[in-house]
Amino acid sequence: MAGTDVSQLLYQEQEKIIVQRGQLEEQFVTNAKPLEATVIKVRGTGKAGGFGKSTSSGGGSKNKASSKAEGKAHAKILKKEGVLRIDNALTPDTADAVKEHLYNLRYQSEREVQEGKIQPVQRFANVLLKHNRCDLTIPLGDEIITKALKESLCNSPVGATISSIFGDGAIFHEFSCLMSDPGSQRQVIHPDTPCVDGKGPVLYTCFIALQDVTLDMGPTVWLPRTHNKEAHEAFKDSAQSEGGGDSPKDNLIKTQPAVLGTFTKGSCAIFDSRLLHCGSANRSEDDRALFYFSFKEPQVGYTGNPASIRQELGNANVSLGELMEDLELFGKGKGSPLIDRLGGQMR
Repeated sequence: MAGTDVSQLLYQEQEKIIVQRGQLEEQFVTNAKPLEATVIKVRGTGKAGGFGKSTSSGGGSKNKASSKAEGKAHAKILKKEGVLRIDNALTPDTADAVKEHLYNLRYQSEREVQEGKIQPVQRFANVLLKHNRCDLTIPLGDEIITKALKESLCNSPVGATISSIFGDGAIFHEFSCLMSDPGSQRQVIHPDTPCVDGKGPVLYTCFIALQDVTLDMGPTVWLPRTHNKEAHEAFKDSAQSEGGGDSPKDNLIKTQPAVLGTFTKGSCAIFDSRLLHCGSANRSEDDRALFYFSFKEPQVGYTGNPASIRQELGNANVSLGELMEDLELFGKGKGSPLIDRLGGQMR
């Protein structure tokens, strides 16, 4: 038997084990509730962050003082809970256009891979349980993508929240789209990066729903307040107690309150990469797409997990401040020289 055949069989066996474990964990999580949008009362901002009621449907940048204050208030909650919801990070029209654009890119990329024109790694990142699920890395340069970044980072509190914790030097670390097709299985609960004793957060990830996400579509499940050493130590201990009782890991999953990403279109979840979470099973007839990006603490090197990003973009080490400055120029109709330059390097 060829080596590739053996590897494929081993991968399939591993997937079966992961699927079975995910199904078991689903039975453990009985206390989950929807993740609600945080209401921040800052003068000059709308309800629940995002564009709010005080702005037009197309969204508009807030003044720097109110934006900074709102970001600071969100950051306080995010550091405590490990996950935070901000509504209206994208307008519905932008979310629709981004989804259409990215699915067309996915189909084109799949054809090019099948025809041998490109390697899968040039368009797709690794994702846990690949069947009916993919992680499509996104190139810069298309106007609709620039518009989406402008809305989410500058017009909503997302950029200010990350800046409040990491500063404007935070590194643009990942840029991709998670797509969960009907029939995708529930993942096992996991953190994206390890928890290192004495160290703070290394990465914040932003998931933005490109459609309404209902319970049967496989929303993300997060376990708030598990982005710490104690939770990770329990999570890594799978040994049953004397008498056959639950392991510390299973007990943690059973007893820790959980929240669900049952979002409206355009809503965003920001979460600490150390937080325990998973994607659940898509039992609907609809696909679920999450447009996402992450920012890394500027002093951190390797985060402990490969980044889902085009190689050319990852190598550029673009900072949050640089990116937001370019997006503000775009919003004023003055172009986006940084994004255009990086987009021209995409292969």
